[in-house]
Amino acid sequence: MGLHHVSWQTTASGLEDEYIHAAALAWLVGDEEAVEIERTNSYHGSAIHVIRAELKRRSQATKSLARLGVETLNSLKNQLETRMDENNVIHVRLDLLDLLSGRIKLTLPGKRPTLKGRAKLEVYPGEVASEVALQTLEKAISDAEKLGLPENPRS
Repeated sequence: MGLHHVSWQTTASGLEDEYIHAAALAWLVGDEEAVEIERTNSYHGSAIHVIRAELKRRSQATKSLARLGVETLNSLKNQLETRMDENNVIHVRLDLLDLLSGRIKLTLPGKRPTLKGRAKLEVYPGEVASEVALQTLEKAISDAEKLGLPENPRS
């Protein structure tokens, strides 16, 4: 039971300070070493930075999920039907501007920039994916409470 891995990704234009994005992502995953910055050019030639972090160890992945805080995890639990796909991946989008200012807020794609997260569940034959997802989120909520992250963890 649990997670195979968690990955997070955001994009910064060449005019933005990509290290601010990287610092927020490092806090979210709890490990600076897991954050990578890829510098590339957009289709039109302008510079962009893709900032990624992937945690492949189960315990690290669950702890990263816990850093979202109890309130956000409960919201995620309530929205599970719309956020989980047929490949047993929970899709999470956080408002990037809120994260950069120290707040965690679930969002949907729109006008504001987002940080995209993907949590791949470990589901074995005979298990029900939605039950595994609920158990995993409950474990993350328990970890968040132990860490003292009841609501907005970065506030």
